[in-house]
Amino acid sequence: MSNGMRMVAAGIAVALALAGCAQSPSGNRPVSTMTEAQRDSAIARSNIPGAHAVARAFQFAAKTSRATVDPDSLEH
Repeated sequence: MSNGMRMVAAGIAVALALAGCAQSPSGNRPVSTMTEAQRDSAIARSNIPGAHAVARAFQFAAKTSRATVDPDSLEH
């Protein structure tokens, strides 16, 4: 490989590295405005494969969170 080709390849590599590090045009906005619970709930209600398992996990999490007690609320 000639020196000219190496310089071109190095220039392309630097350009790609800089392009990959650039900020997106949308700034710091999140890709989605939905919370994780809202996304999980939407998946659980959908017809995609595995949605039933997500729904069951959601139900189990709700059940266990109702069963737990906040230690700060216990009387001493």
